[in-house]
Amino acid sequence: MVRNTRSGIPVTSLHACTSSAASRLKAAGIEPEEADLDAQLLAARVLGWDRTRFLASWRDPAPPGFPSAYELVVARREHREPISQILGVREFWGLEFEVTRDVLTPRPETEGIIEAVKEHAPHARAIEDIGTGSGCIAIALAKELPSLRVVAVDISASALEVARRNAVRHGVADRVAFVHGDTSAATSEVDAVVSNPPYIPSGQRDSLPPEVRDYEPPEALFAGEDGLDVISDLVALASNQLPSGGFLIFECGLDQAPAIREMIAGTPGLNLVEIRPDLAGIPRTVVARRIG
Repeated sequence: MVRNTRSGIPVTSLHACTSSAASRLKAAGIEPEEADLDAQLLAARVLGWDRTRFLASWRDPAPPGFPSAYELVVARREHREPISQILGVREFWGLEFEVTRDVLTPRPETEGIIEAVKEHAPHARAIEDIGTGSGCIAIALAKELPSLRVVAVDISASALEVARRNAVRHGVADRVAFVHGDTSAATSEVDAVVSNPPYIPSGQRDSLPPEVRDYEPPEALFAGEDGLDVISDLVALASNQLPSGGFLIFECGLDQAPAIREMIAGTPGLNLVEIRPDLAGIPRTVVARRIG
Protein backbone atom coordinates (compact mmCIF):
# COMPACT_ATOMS: atom_id res chain seq x y z
CA MET A 1 0.00 0.00 0.00
CA VAL A 2 1.22 3.49 -0.86
CA ARG A 3 0.01 6.87 0.36
CA ASN A 4 -1.32 9.63 -1.85
CA THR A 5 0.98 12.56 -1.05
CA ARG A 6 -1.75 15.12 -1.74
CA SER A 7 -4.64 13.72 0.26
CA GLY A 8 -2.85 11.40 2.64
CA ILE A 9 -5.40 8.68 1.76
CA PRO A 10 -3.88 5.17 1.47
CA VAL A 11 -3.90 3.86 -2.11
CA THR A 12 -3.72 0.15 -2.87
CA SER A 13 -1.32 -0.88 -5.61
CA LEU A 14 -2.32 -3.18 -8.46
CA HIS A 15 0.27 -5.60 -7.18
CA ALA A 16 -1.34 -5.72 -3.74
CA CYS A 17 -4.77 -6.27 -5.28
CA THR A 18 -3.67 -9.14 -7.50
CA SER A 19 -1.56 -10.75 -4.77
CA SER A 20 -4.54 -10.75 -2.43
CA ALA A 21 -6.79 -12.13 -5.18
CA ALA A 22 -4.32 -14.91 -6.03
CA SER A 23 -4.23 -15.94 -2.36
CA ARG A 24 -8.00 -16.18 -2.32
CA LEU A 25 -8.05 -18.27 -5.48
CA LYS A 26 -5.45 -20.66 -4.08
CA ALA A 27 -7.52 -21.03 -0.91
CA ALA A 28 -10.50 -21.90 -3.14
CA GLY A 29 -8.58 -24.88 -4.54
CA ILE A 30 -7.10 -23.42 -7.71
CA GLU A 31 -3.53 -24.48 -8.48
CA PRO A 32 -0.99 -21.80 -7.41
CA GLU A 33 0.44 -21.06 -10.86
CA GLU A 34 -3.04 -20.91 -12.38
CA ALA A 35 -4.29 -18.70 -9.53
CA ASP A 36 -1.47 -16.18 -10.07
CA LEU A 37 -2.15 -16.03 -13.81
CA ASP A 38 -5.92 -15.77 -13.38
CA ALA A 39 -5.57 -12.90 -10.91
CA GLN A 40 -3.48 -11.00 -13.45
CA LEU A 41 -5.76 -11.77 -16.40
CA LEU A 42 -8.82 -10.63 -14.48
CA ALA A 43 -7.10 -7.41 -13.45
CA ALA A 44 -6.04 -6.70 -17.02
CA ARG A 45 -9.60 -7.28 -18.22
CA VAL A 46 -11.08 -4.89 -15.63
CA LEU A 47 -8.50 -2.26 -16.59
CA GLY A 48 -9.04 -2.78 -20.30
CA TRP A 49 -5.35 -3.52 -20.80
CA ASP A 50 -3.49 -6.42 -22.35
CA ARG A 51 -1.37 -8.51 -20.00
CA THR A 52 1.89 -6.94 -21.23
CA ARG A 53 0.76 -3.48 -20.22
CA PHE A 54 -0.53 -4.81 -16.91
CA LEU A 55 2.79 -6.47 -16.04
CA ALA A 56 4.62 -3.24 -16.87
CA SER A 57 2.34 -1.25 -14.55
CA TRP A 58 1.32 -3.65 -11.81
CA ARG A 59 3.18 -1.80 -9.05
CA ASP A 60 1.32 1.41 -9.84
CA PRO A 61 -1.57 2.58 -7.64
CA ALA A 62 -4.91 1.00 -8.53
CA PRO A 63 -7.12 3.48 -10.44
CA PRO A 64 -10.29 4.74 -8.72
CA GLY A 65 -13.06 2.19 -8.93
CA PHE A 66 -10.72 -0.68 -9.77
CA PRO A 67 -10.84 -2.53 -6.41
CA SER A 68 -14.65 -2.79 -6.36
CA ALA A 69 -14.91 -3.84 -10.02
CA TYR A 70 -12.06 -6.32 -9.54
CA GLU A 71 -13.74 -7.81 -6.49
CA LEU A 72 -16.75 -8.80 -8.60
CA VAL A 73 -14.76 -10.87 -11.09
CA VAL A 74 -12.44 -12.36 -8.48
CA ALA A 75 -15.46 -13.56 -6.52
CA ARG A 76 -16.76 -15.32 -9.63
CA ARG A 77 -13.44 -17.12 -10.13
CA GLU A 78 -13.30 -17.89 -6.41
CA HIS A 79 -16.55 -19.81 -6.90
CA ARG A 80 -14.72 -21.77 -9.60
CA GLU A 81 -16.39 -20.21 -12.60
CA PRO A 82 -14.00 -20.88 -15.51
CA ILE A 83 -11.69 -18.01 -16.34
CA SER A 84 -12.67 -18.40 -20.01
CA GLN A 85 -16.31 -17.71 -19.22
CA ILE A 86 -15.50 -14.71 -17.04
CA LEU A 87 -13.25 -13.23 -19.72
CA GLY A 88 -15.59 -14.42 -22.45
CA VAL A 89 -12.74 -15.68 -24.65
CA ARG A 90 -10.14 -18.45 -24.92
CA GLU A 91 -7.25 -18.88 -27.32
CA PHE A 92 -7.11 -21.95 -29.56
CA TRP A 93 -4.64 -22.53 -32.40
CA GLY A 94 -3.44 -18.94 -31.99
CA LEU A 95 -6.96 -17.57 -32.50
CA GLU A 96 -9.24 -15.98 -29.93
CA PHE A 97 -12.69 -17.57 -29.59
CA GLU A 98 -15.78 -16.34 -27.82
CA VAL A 99 -16.75 -18.68 -24.97
CA THR A 100 -20.06 -18.89 -23.10
CA ARG A 101 -21.76 -21.46 -20.86
CA ASP A 102 -23.30 -22.94 -24.01
CA VAL A 103 -19.99 -24.35 -25.27
CA LEU A 104 -16.95 -26.23 -24.04
CA THR A 105 -13.87 -24.16 -23.36
CA PRO A 106 -11.38 -24.93 -26.17
CA ARG A 107 -8.41 -26.88 -24.79
CA PRO A 108 -4.84 -27.31 -26.04
CA GLU A 109 -5.13 -31.08 -26.46
CA THR A 110 -7.86 -30.59 -29.06
CA GLU A 111 -5.33 -28.86 -31.30
CA GLY A 112 -4.14 -32.40 -32.08
CA ILE A 113 -7.12 -32.66 -34.43
CA ILE A 114 -5.90 -29.69 -36.46
CA GLU A 115 -2.40 -31.17 -36.61
CA ALA A 116 -3.75 -34.56 -37.72
CA VAL A 117 -5.86 -33.04 -40.51
CA LYS A 118 -2.89 -31.05 -41.79
CA GLU A 119 -0.80 -34.21 -41.84
CA HIS A 120 -3.29 -36.74 -43.20
CA ALA A 121 -5.80 -34.70 -45.20
CA PRO A 122 -4.07 -31.45 -46.24
CA HIS A 123 -5.87 -31.40 -49.61
CA ALA A 124 -9.36 -32.04 -48.29
CA ARG A 125 -12.01 -29.98 -50.06
CA ALA A 126 -14.81 -30.54 -47.53
CA ILE A 127 -14.77 -31.56 -43.88
CA GLU A 128 -17.57 -32.06 -41.39
CA ASP A 129 -17.08 -31.08 -37.73
CA ILE A 130 -19.58 -32.91 -35.54
CA GLY A 131 -20.28 -31.33 -32.16
CA THR A 132 -18.68 -28.06 -33.20
CA GLY A 133 -19.41 -26.14 -29.97
CA SER A 134 -17.57 -22.83 -30.16
CA GLY A 135 -16.55 -23.70 -33.72
CA CYS A 136 -12.87 -23.74 -32.77
CA ILE A 137 -11.99 -26.84 -34.82
CA ALA A 138 -14.02 -25.88 -37.89
CA ILE A 139 -12.75 -22.31 -37.90
CA ALA A 140 -9.11 -23.20 -37.23
CA LEU A 141 -9.23 -25.66 -40.14
CA ALA A 142 -10.85 -23.07 -42.40
CA LYS A 143 -8.07 -20.62 -41.51
CA GLU A 144 -5.34 -23.21 -42.13
CA LEU A 145 -6.75 -24.54 -45.42
CA PRO A 146 -8.00 -21.55 -47.45
CA SER A 147 -9.89 -23.62 -50.06
CA LEU A 148 -11.62 -25.83 -47.49
CA ARG A 149 -15.39 -25.91 -46.99
CA VAL A 150 -16.56 -26.97 -43.52
CA VAL A 151 -19.94 -28.20 -42.31
CA ALA A 152 -20.25 -27.58 -38.56
CA VAL A 153 -22.91 -29.64 -36.77
CA ASP A 154 -24.20 -29.32 -33.20
CA ILE A 155 -27.29 -30.42 -31.28
CA SER A 156 -27.31 -27.09 -29.42
CA ALA A 157 -28.79 -24.11 -31.24
CA SER A 158 -27.20 -21.82 -28.66
CA ALA A 159 -23.76 -23.30 -29.33
CA LEU A 160 -24.24 -22.77 -33.06
CA GLU A 161 -24.93 -19.08 -32.46
CA VAL A 162 -21.60 -18.78 -30.63
CA ALA A 163 -19.86 -20.66 -33.44
CA ARG A 164 -21.40 -18.39 -36.07
CA ARG A 165 -20.12 -15.31 -34.26
CA ASN A 166 -16.66 -16.86 -34.06
CA ALA A 167 -16.72 -17.62 -37.79
CA VAL A 168 -17.54 -13.98 -38.51
CA ARG A 169 -14.83 -12.84 -36.08
CA HIS A 170 -12.21 -14.80 -38.02
CA GLY A 171 -13.45 -14.04 -41.51
CA VAL A 172 -14.46 -17.57 -42.56
CA ALA A 173 -18.26 -17.35 -42.31
CA ASP A 174 -18.56 -17.77 -46.08
CA ARG A 175 -16.84 -21.20 -45.93
CA VAL A 176 -18.43 -22.66 -42.79
CA ALA A 177 -22.03 -23.90 -42.94
CA PHE A 178 -23.83 -24.54 -39.64
CA VAL A 179 -26.28 -27.41 -39.18
CA HIS A 180 -28.50 -28.06 -36.16
CA GLY A 181 -28.46 -31.81 -35.46
CA ASP A 182 -26.48 -34.83 -34.25
CA THR A 183 -24.46 -37.45 -36.11
CA SER A 184 -27.57 -38.32 -38.14
CA ALA A 185 -27.27 -34.89 -39.76
CA ALA A 186 -23.92 -35.84 -41.25
CA THR A 187 -23.35 -35.69 -44.99
CA SER A 188 -21.48 -38.16 -47.18
CA GLU A 189 -20.10 -35.40 -49.40
CA VAL A 190 -16.98 -34.74 -47.34
CA ASP A 191 -13.39 -35.95 -47.39
CA ALA A 192 -13.10 -36.17 -43.60
CA VAL A 193 -15.17 -36.10 -40.43
CA VAL A 194 -13.64 -34.51 -37.34
CA SER A 195 -15.00 -34.26 -33.83
CA ASN A 196 -14.28 -33.49 -30.21
CA PRO A 197 -17.21 -35.58 -29.00
CA PRO A 198 -18.51 -36.06 -25.47
CA TYR A 199 -16.50 -38.97 -24.04
CA ILE A 200 -16.65 -38.77 -20.24
CA PRO A 201 -18.38 -41.76 -18.58
CA SER A 202 -21.57 -40.62 -16.87
CA GLY A 203 -20.45 -42.05 -13.52
CA GLN A 204 -17.43 -39.73 -13.39
CA ARG A 205 -19.42 -36.50 -13.07
CA ASP A 206 -18.64 -35.97 -9.38
CA SER A 207 -14.90 -36.39 -9.92
CA LEU A 208 -14.65 -33.55 -12.41
CA PRO A 209 -13.25 -30.12 -11.47
CA PRO A 210 -16.02 -27.64 -10.56
CA GLU A 211 -15.11 -25.52 -13.59
CA VAL A 212 -16.17 -28.42 -15.82
CA ARG A 213 -18.86 -30.12 -13.75
CA ASP A 214 -20.83 -27.00 -12.83
CA TYR A 215 -20.30 -24.68 -15.79
CA GLU A 216 -19.86 -26.59 -19.05
CA PRO A 217 -22.80 -28.09 -21.00
CA PRO A 218 -23.35 -31.72 -19.91
CA GLU A 219 -24.42 -32.79 -23.40
CA ALA A 220 -20.92 -31.92 -24.60
CA LEU A 221 -19.25 -33.89 -21.79
CA PHE A 222 -20.99 -37.18 -21.05
CA ALA A 223 -21.60 -40.13 -23.35
CA GLY A 224 -23.01 -43.13 -21.52
CA GLU A 225 -21.63 -45.55 -18.99
CA ASP A 226 -18.25 -46.01 -20.69
CA GLY A 227 -18.12 -42.64 -22.45
CA LEU A 228 -18.08 -44.28 -25.87
CA ASP A 229 -21.68 -43.83 -27.03
CA VAL A 230 -21.01 -40.92 -29.41
CA ILE A 231 -17.64 -42.29 -30.51
CA SER A 232 -19.43 -45.50 -31.51
CA ASP A 233 -21.84 -43.43 -33.62
CA LEU A 234 -18.92 -41.62 -35.26
CA VAL A 235 -17.20 -44.89 -36.15
CA ALA A 236 -20.41 -46.26 -37.67
CA LEU A 237 -20.89 -43.02 -39.60
CA ALA A 238 -17.38 -43.18 -41.02
CA SER A 239 -17.85 -46.78 -42.08
CA ASN A 240 -21.16 -46.09 -43.80
CA GLN A 241 -20.77 -42.61 -45.28
CA LEU A 242 -17.15 -41.61 -45.80
CA PRO A 243 -15.82 -42.13 -49.31
CA SER A 244 -12.92 -44.51 -49.84
CA GLY A 245 -9.78 -42.85 -48.51
CA GLY A 246 -11.74 -40.47 -46.30
CA PHE A 247 -10.60 -39.84 -42.73
CA LEU A 248 -12.28 -39.90 -39.34
CA ILE A 249 -10.32 -37.85 -36.80
CA PHE A 250 -11.56 -37.39 -33.27
CA GLU A 251 -10.52 -36.84 -29.67
CA CYS A 252 -10.86 -39.48 -26.95
CA GLY A 253 -10.39 -39.69 -23.21
CA LEU A 254 -8.07 -41.33 -20.72
CA ASP A 255 -7.88 -45.15 -20.97
CA GLN A 256 -10.26 -45.32 -23.95
CA ALA A 257 -7.65 -46.17 -26.59
CA PRO A 258 -7.84 -49.99 -26.16
CA ALA A 259 -11.62 -50.03 -26.56
CA ILE A 260 -11.41 -47.74 -29.58
CA ARG A 261 -8.78 -49.91 -31.22
CA GLU A 262 -11.06 -52.92 -30.78
CA MET A 263 -14.10 -50.98 -32.01
CA ILE A 264 -12.39 -49.86 -35.21
CA ALA A 265 -10.83 -53.28 -35.83
CA GLY A 266 -14.34 -54.76 -35.73
CA THR A 267 -15.82 -52.18 -38.11
CA PRO A 268 -15.90 -53.19 -41.79
CA GLY A 269 -14.27 -50.74 -44.15
CA LEU A 270 -12.41 -48.78 -41.49
CA ASN A 271 -8.70 -48.93 -40.72
CA LEU A 272 -6.97 -47.39 -37.68
CA VAL A 273 -4.08 -45.19 -38.79
CA GLU A 274 -2.87 -43.95 -35.41
CA ILE A 275 -3.80 -42.75 -31.95
CA ARG A 276 -1.46 -39.88 -31.22
CA PRO A 277 -0.68 -38.70 -27.68
CA ASP A 278 -1.19 -35.21 -26.32
CA LEU A 279 1.56 -33.23 -24.60
CA ALA A 280 0.93 -35.16 -21.37
CA GLY A 281 1.51 -38.45 -23.17
CA ILE A 282 -2.16 -39.49 -23.03
CA PRO A 283 -3.49 -41.19 -26.20
CA ARG A 284 -5.79 -38.44 -27.41
CA THR A 285 -6.30 -38.02 -31.17
CA VAL A 286 -7.65 -40.96 -33.14
CA VAL A 287 -7.09 -41.14 -36.89
CA ALA A 288 -8.96 -43.76 -38.93
CA ARG A 289 -9.38 -44.16 -42.68
CA ARG A 290 -12.16 -45.56 -44.83
CA ILE A 291 -10.90 -48.38 -47.05
CA GLY A 292 -12.46 -50.25 -49.92
